Amino acid sequence: MGIVAVVTGGSSGIGKETALALYEKGCTVYEMSRRDSDIEGIHHITADITDPASVSAAVSRIIEREQHIDLLINNAGVGISGAVEFTDVMEAERLFDVNFFGMVRVTREILPHMRRAGKGRIVNVSSVAAVVPIPFQTFYSASKAAINSYTMALANEIAEFGIRVSAVMPGDIASGFTAARSKIVEGDELYRGKISRSVGRMEKDEQNGMSPAAAGRCIARIALDKRKKPLYTIGIGYQCAVILSKVLPSSLLNRVIRMLYAK
Repeated sequence: MGIVAVVTGGSSGIGKETALALYEKGCTVYEMSRRDSDIEGIHHITADITDPASVSAAVSRIIEREQHIDLLINNAGVGISGAVEFTDVMEAERLFDVNFFGMVRVTREILPHMRRAGKGRIVNVSSVAAVVPIPFQTFYSASKAAINSYTMALANEIAEFGIRVSAVMPGDIASGFTAARSKIVEGDELYRGKISRSVGRMEKDEQNGMSPAAAGRCIARIALDKRKKPLYTIGIGYQCAVILSKVLPSSLLNRVIRMLYAK
């Protein structure tokens, strides 16, 4: 039997390119997203990962068709920027509901099928912001840090069932994610323009970042890799940043981040 893969948030950006890369490698690919999608070779399943019933119905449809799911890419995510004190808690909760708990819901539905099969691969799309937290992107960074912790703990929980779990940390990607980010500019005058400068720097880096196609190919390659690493970083420069985050004293690391994103 061939590999059956599920990609959440697969109608655009990194998710779409990951789905296409997996398809090119011979996988049967289902992409789950709220918006309609018609990507040649990819099976679209309409699903809202913030709705448990919607996730359950989507996974049931795939199992009914294929009888098994071998690979899950938890890619769906949203972003918000702004100062913590001016970010409505409900906005932050919505971000976590998509980025973290959406991943949890889909994983919980698919995991029993992998466990019974005695094999499977789960890849969660995180971010370098998980280990290099970005000011004025605090809640996004925190949601990605939660994904890393969840990934490493879950990997140990289910290793005996032949299921491998990893998180992939991309850096800046030139995709529609930049325009889709919810921007909260309230308080910028109180913060002496730091909010707008930080977001502007961040968006410039994203626009000059790796293409979604290149990121998708990397994620697909990692997903089909036989190694059992829990954390991967995409891009040499970002790999260096992650290494520095581990070896630098936290005070020095935070000073460097402040110089880059909170001047």
